Amino acid sequence: MDLRYPVGEFNFSGTLSPDERAVLIDQISDTPERLRAAVHGLTREQLDTPYRPGGWTVRQVVHHVPESHMNSYIRFKLAMTEDAPTIKPYFEDRWAQLQDALDSPIEPSLDLLEALHRRWVWFLRSLKDEDFERTFQHPELGVVSLNKNVALYAWHGRHHVAHITALRERTGW
Repeated sequence: MDLRYPVGEFNFSGTLSPDERAVLIDQISDTPERLRAAVHGLTREQLDTPYRPGGWTVRQVVHHVPESHMNSYIRFKLAMTEDAPTIKPYFEDRWAQLQDALDSPIEPSLDLLEALHRRWVWFLRSLKDEDFERTFQHPELGVVSLNKNVALYAWHGRHHVAHITALRERTGW
């Protein structure tokens, strides 16, 4: 198994049926609970263990998920209220090196993720099928539809939870 991609690399076919999209939105909805369960009972030392050689620590992963998902939520809102807006990317690797990502408690990030996902999932479920065809312009990725972004963030949550659960399995935690 490639430790960088324990659930495989992101792949999108370019289309989603309403039923496929609903499954992905359910996965987004489940991410906070799955992440909290993945880190339950870990010690400070375990939280400060990289999930793979050269990778982020569990703590950095936990802080990254709500930061990334906040950015995504805003991108959805921009795409729904503007005509193909150009979004601002961010340097997640640099954010992960900031002091709060390196040593702050994970509980506020877990709580933030739960609150964000309650709001985000409600928003996603309120959209019409045609709304998911709306797009934003990513400076590096090009045109991104909301369908693709739903698929990406369902994968993103599974991807980072699996970083932690795979580490726990390998180490016997």
